[in-house]
Amino acid sequence: MKNRRNHLEGLIALLLFGVFAVCLLMVLLSGADAYQNLTEKDQMSYDNRVCGQYIATQVRQYDHLDSISIVKFGEGDALSLSQEIDGELYTTIIYRHGSYLMELFCSAYSQMSPEDGEKIMPIQELMLSFDGSILRVQYKGIREERLTSMLLSPRSGKEASYEK
Repeated sequence: MKNRRNHLEGLIALLLFGVFAVCLLMVLLSGADAYQNLTEKDQMSYDNRVCGQYIATQVRQYDHLDSISIVKFGEGDALSLSQEIDGELYTTIIYRHGSYLMELFCSAYSQMSPEDGEKIMPIQELMLSFDGSILRVQYKGIREERLTSMLLSPRSGKEASYEK
């Protein structure tokens, strides 16, 4: 009788340990799922901020009279940022090629193709336009479902141009 009772107590202890282990596993799995969702949202937000801040920083760096324009390059519109270095005109072109935001720095008179640029980050769409002197930048990150809009106001004192 005593032997049977010891087996029953051991079986109950083993059963309680199993229930505890299953509950612990369920809590860990739900926590891991929540962590993964938060990490994905954080990565999307990071990508979105980096893309916008990159473009805004470039526009601020090149904010000189007649240095900012929109041109056709590759698959669509591109932001052309010009500057003079040692008497020679250079251009930085920011554009979308394939599924990447790209940058190309070259002489203003060179014949470069979209493939020659440097990949900055993955992006689905990039749309650029001027409303008077306000630059409207719309972009969609690779994981985004909707466009993000940003308005930039160059302070160079003259309305920017739009070339087709």
